[in-house]
Order: sequence, then C-alpha cells, then structure tokens
Amino acid sequence: MNGFERRKQKKIEQIYSVSFQLFSKHGFQKVSVNEIAQNAKVSPATIYNYFGTKEQLYADMLMDWMDKQLEQYENILDSELSFPEKTKEIMLLEARNLKILSDEFPEFPSSELNRLVQTVERHNEQKGMQFFMKFVALGKQEGFIHKDQTDEMTILYFTMYKNELGRYWAASNEESVTRNMDQWMELFFYGLVRQNQEQRQEQGEVNNSSTCDDAG
Repeated sequence: MNGFERRKQKKIEQIYSVSFQLFSKHGFQKVSVNEIAQNAKVSPATIYNYFGTKEQLYADMLMDWMDKQLEQYENILDSELSFPEKTKEIMLLEARNLKILSDEFPEFPSSELNRLVQTVERHNEQKGMQFFMKFVALGKQEGFIHKDQTDEMTILYFTMYKNELGRYWAASNEESVTRNMDQWMELFFYGLVRQNQEQRQEQGEVNNSSTCDDAG
C-alpha cells in the first residue's frame, strides 16, 4: 500500500468511526453528510467520491463494523484460552453486539437502504458461517463437542443459546449477565444434569469395568 492509499484508507476509517457514532446516536435520517464530513475532518465531496450516497456509506459502515467484530471473534478463537472460556467470551461479545444493533440501528427508513443492509447481512452471514465451522471443528478436536454431532445442529444450538442470552441481556443488564455467565456456560456444555466432562469420563470407565466383570 503506497502513501496515497494509506491516506485514503485512514480517511475512510475516520469516516466509518464518525458515521457509526452519529448514526447510532441520532439515527440515519437526522444525520447529514455535511455533519459527518465536519466531524471526520474531510470534505462532503470526499464522502460522495468514496461512497456515492449516504445510504451506501451507512451500509459500508455496518459491513466494516461487522467485519471488525468477526475479527475479534477470530482473535479469541486463536487465543490461549480454554475452549469453554473462548466460547464464553465469544457469546458475551455476540450478545453485546446484537444489543447494539437492535438498540442503535433499529430501523431502515428507505427501501434502498433496507436492500443495502440486507446485502450486508448476507455478507456477514457467509463470513460468520466460515468462522463457526472453524469454531465447531476446534470444539470437536478438543473433545468439547461430540464428534458425531453434525455441524448444522451444533451451529443451530449455539445460535439458539446466543439469541436467548441476548434477550436475557436486553431484559436485565450487562453486569447481571456477566455475573451469571459461568452458570450459562455450564448449562451450555453440560446441560441441566450438571455432569461435567470428567464425571462423564469416570462414569464411562465404571461402565466399561462393569462390562468386563460381567464378561469374566
């Protein structure tokens, strides 16, 4: 990337950052391109040259924000945390992001903007699916997800759990969710019987021993 491209990318990042703050605070209709330009320290012409319309800027800004969130998920998955801790951090971040989207970007006032946002969501779903396939593969490799469980059902289970966590977050507060997160994770991995992996392994050894005794 040469100097011109670096300067252009820096301006785009400034525009995205300012746009996100203004759109989330005031809504799409109440924010003008001139206001974004003034706060981003660029000219309105620069914004129109880069994005064409305010609607396209809004859609590109959302896509950039979603890509950055997915990058955080990837960093968590590649970290040295245990798989349950990775799952906990990813779920917390996803629930927080869902609340941001529902609270601060609730409506799309025009059919054109709605169409653009749907395109962004499809893009995000495709990239998100790639991430979750990697997540499931790691869980199976480390023994936290049963190898016979299909990827489709595992992702469905994660999505159901994550969505319910998001609703719980919306109905309470972040502190309450964070405080109870260990219980959420225990339920996610081990169910209502509260039987952890070590206990299941011990039970399996007992069953194997009993089988050998019966055979003898």
